[in-house]
Amino acid sequence: MAKGILGRKLGMTQVFDENGRVVPVTVVDVSDNVVIQQKTVENDGYVATQIGFETIREKLSNKPDNGHVKKANTAPKRFLKEIRFDGNNELSELEIGSLVGLELFKVGELVDVTGVSKGKGFEGSVKRNHQHRGPMAHGSRYHRAPGSMGPIKGKEKGKKLPGHMGAVQRTIQNLKIVQVNVEHQVLLVNGAIPGPKKGLVVVKTAIKTLK
Repeated sequence: MAKGILGRKLGMTQVFDENGRVVPVTVVDVSDNVVIQQKTVENDGYVATQIGFETIREKLSNKPDNGHVKKANTAPKRFLKEIRFDGNNELSELEIGSLVGLELFKVGELVDVTGVSKGKGFEGSVKRNHQHRGPMAHGSRYHRAPGSMGPIKGKEKGKKLPGHMGAVQRTIQNLKIVQVNVEHQVLLVNGAIPGPKKGLVVVKTAIKTLK
């Protein structure tokens, strides 16, 4: 069945599998996940589970948010996010105010991890759009500038030009869960996931395996 959880990316390390091979993994802290609201077709028109992650002080939250989380008998959360699936899912069976535990996930399960990629700032078209550079001879006078792009008027949107790079939502699909550490409330996911260290990520059941 489908399920999901929120977490923070702590960084990467490596572990050894049963054959002694090195496996690169990303450590995700998934502690303190609480079900804040259950949305139903009758009341909201769709089925979704709103999860709160990372407790904060009450003075750092506004009155509407404080009232919203009090319905679940929990403290204010830094992040609130809906996790939605088309079919049946294990999250919709949880009661409001209950913890979303690591017991939902198993070793070897495939998941999709969504996060906001690292921001690179303003970058040129060679790095941002993988365009080829010009000749590096002294007389070329053209090295890393954009080449001919045809008529500009009326076709500016979508042009591969220099600009802001990164800081966009990205999803890596079909990553395997290598280890589930219930004691420390962390997931070890095979490979790299989007975002910087301490960035918020969403770990969900792989959508392609559901189909």
